[in-house]
Amino acid sequence: MEQEQTYSAFVGEELIASGPLEKMVMGVKSEFDRDASTLFLIFEDETGRQVDFDLRGTLEQVLARAFPRPQKTGPGRPKLGVTSREISLLPRHWAWLEGQPHGASAALRRLIDDARKLGPDEQRSRQAKEALVRMMSAMAGNMPGYEAACRSLYAGDRAEFEHLIQIWPRDIRTYLSRRANEAFPVAV
Repeated sequence: MEQEQTYSAFVGEELIASGPLEKMVMGVKSEFDRDASTLFLIFEDETGRQVDFDLRGTLEQVLARAFPRPQKTGPGRPKLGVTSREISLLPRHWAWLEGQPHGASAALRRLIDDARKLGPDEQRSRQAKEALVRMMSAMAGNMPGYEAACRSLYAGDRAEFEHLIQIWPRDIRTYLSRRANEAFPVAV
């Protein structure tokens, strides 16, 4: 079972809302209704990517825009979460795929699932580090020790990373420390 996507919203250096999309949007919308000129930075926790939401209108309208109804636009099986996209392969790849049981799509899905099982801890750690760097770039790029913190993150030196971010604002430091649990694999 996949874990629900979570988001974190900051106003300046303060974390104002965090959690699943609906919970986070409700917190941000509440702030927006108090002061529509508030500047928010909202991050998708898993990827560290910034996301934006149209906060105008009622909470129900905002949530409806955040959770659009899927519309059938072409091939695929939308009810199963399947979307049709294009990929480019060489003729030898297509020839191999066409000879696989259950078709090319099933073969590609099996290959991807098998690849995801190999080294999941390393893959998860790499993705978590990339997410932290994206978030750090936006929130702490001008703070003292930023570049050294990035280096220690990629070097796998959690103690140095924690030491370097210690002087950063509390909410940013707390967020990074919490998210760092995935970036620094536990030694066995």
